[in-house]
Amino acid sequence: MPEGDTVWLSGRRLHAALAGRRLTAAELRVPQHATDDLTGRLVREVVSRGKHLLTRIEPDLTLHTHLGMEGTWRIERAGTRWPGTREPVRVILANQAAVAIGRRLARVDLLATADEATVVGHLGPDLLGRDWDADEAVRRLSVEPDRPIGEAVLDQGNLAGIGSLYRTELLFLRGVHPLTPVRDAGDLSRMVRLARQLLWTNRDHPEQATTGNLRRGHQHWAYGRAGEPCRRCRTPIRRGEIGPAGQERVVYWCPSCQPARSQ
Repeated sequence: MPEGDTVWLSGRRLHAALAGRRLTAAELRVPQHATDDLTGRLVREVVSRGKHLLTRIEPDLTLHTHLGMEGTWRIERAGTRWPGTREPVRVILANQAAVAIGRRLARVDLLATADEATVVGHLGPDLLGRDWDADEAVRRLSVEPDRPIGEAVLDQGNLAGIGSLYRTELLFLRGVHPLTPVRDAGDLSRMVRLARQLLWTNRDHPEQATTGNLRRGHQHWAYGRAGEPCRRCRTPIRRGEIGPAGQERVVYWCPSCQPARSQ
């Protein structure tokens, strides 16, 4: 699933292509909205909220989309031939300058802007949002002190935007084993500040580097490096899955730099 910075960048590009322009055509290729007509309406803005995108349309509508595991938004010049119905396209929004094509989107909802909370109200503070609140993120993480920190930081209800990649890199940089209980995970204020810094640093480009090195194979400390030597101590990186039953997600760690808490 795309990380929050990837969604933020998609939102920024969609905003540049759509905001302030009227839709000359629109298709919502999902059964519940297939007959809704947005043609002629002005797009006010496109904003991200964690891993969700909100396209706000005058006078009072919001198109909510979620990329899920495979979703993408692609922007083409006006006049580009639209994909046929056999393509995995869920949304097409066109104006006189550009065409935005949403492929393999996991969710597509058209709702009143006043009702946005029904689709994003469950999210915690947005790591890349204008209303980022580090204290609130710490408070939410602290509510379940016995929960593994690797689960807690990935919970979008605690802080919105972190995925498996940044979860791994964040815990490596803080020297914390993924199964460490929240209460023993150290300074949570420093942890959430670092989480925001990692996403903020990568928000303007598609490459995601936590080492400061954008070269292929050198971008990450631990993520995707199972069996390879730790960049700090040379101990082989390990791979596992953690999370509630049925919601397990991959995580990597260094057993030396992130020792398991002794019982």
